Amino acid sequence: MATINHFEYGWITPALSYALSVLGSFLGLICAGRIRTARTGGQRAWWGILAAWAIGGTAIWTMHFMAMLGFAVEGTRIRYDVPLTVASAVIAVVAVGTGLAIAGTGRVSALRILAGGLLTGAGVAAMHYTGMAALRLHGDLDYDRTRVALSVAIAVVAATVALWLAVTVRRLLALVGSALVMGVAVNGMHFTGMSALTVHLHDRQGQLPGAGVSTLLVPIVLAVILVVVGLVYALLAAPTEEDRAGAAYLDARREPAPAPAEPSIPPDPAGLRAHSARTTLGQPGGSPFPRRRDDAPR
Repeated sequence: MATINHFEYGWITPALSYALSVLGSFLGLICAGRIRTARTGGQRAWWGILAAWAIGGTAIWTMHFMAMLGFAVEGTRIRYDVPLTVASAVIAVVAVGTGLAIAGTGRVSALRILAGGLLTGAGVAAMHYTGMAALRLHGDLDYDRTRVALSVAIAVVAATVALWLAVTVRRLLALVGSALVMGVAVNGMHFTGMSALTVHLHDRQGQLPGAGVSTLLVPIVLAVILVVVGLVYALLAAPTEEDRAGAAYLDARREPAPAPAEPSIPPDPAGLRAHSARTTLGQPGGSPFPRRRDDAPR
């Protein structure tokens, strides 16, 4: 049985993995909160995709890979099967997206949250053990079934709590606290699953297939940066409910433009206006006195 070291680089890898899980959870909770306030089906789908990428991609899968940087087995090198590694990321994102679709749309109910949490937790556990299956080393992996079951239970509970927070929490301070708790739950699930692992080395060692950690690290870091920047931009660019309420209040305070006043006609009790309309008296070009006829006798 080989000696396993989960913290080869000391506190750096667990600290980075926890920071990534908290950051992804925080952004994901904000995006999930926008699902219920979205006005169209397209907007709900958009925010659901962003929340799934934030929680499933950053808070769970990237945290898993960052923690795996500190994983080492004495007596063998470690490489990763790229297709299985990518598949584990897809599983995490799809599982979280499905759970949000179940719990985050329609009427909020305990049954929806429990169903979504069960499905999402199973997906998170599948992501973890698919990522572990991507390991390539000179040895055989073996797991303690009790601890594996415990890690799956932690994943289900953490996913259920995450979905409940996603559909209920709105205040900024509560979002921060929820993200910190979710970070503890996600890391707890990962290291519980890792504690179930034992490695039995092979007697003969040859060339290992797969990609090294340094080969995968650069594209993963770039992908995380792009995802985080994109999420922050999407959140800042989209109007919130407070923005819409403020715009509606300003629109209501604006006074309508006054209509042009019609010219007022003063009263004419003596009927002079009507008389003047029938005579030439006082009209331009009219004579104020009757003209004397030329043929009158003199």
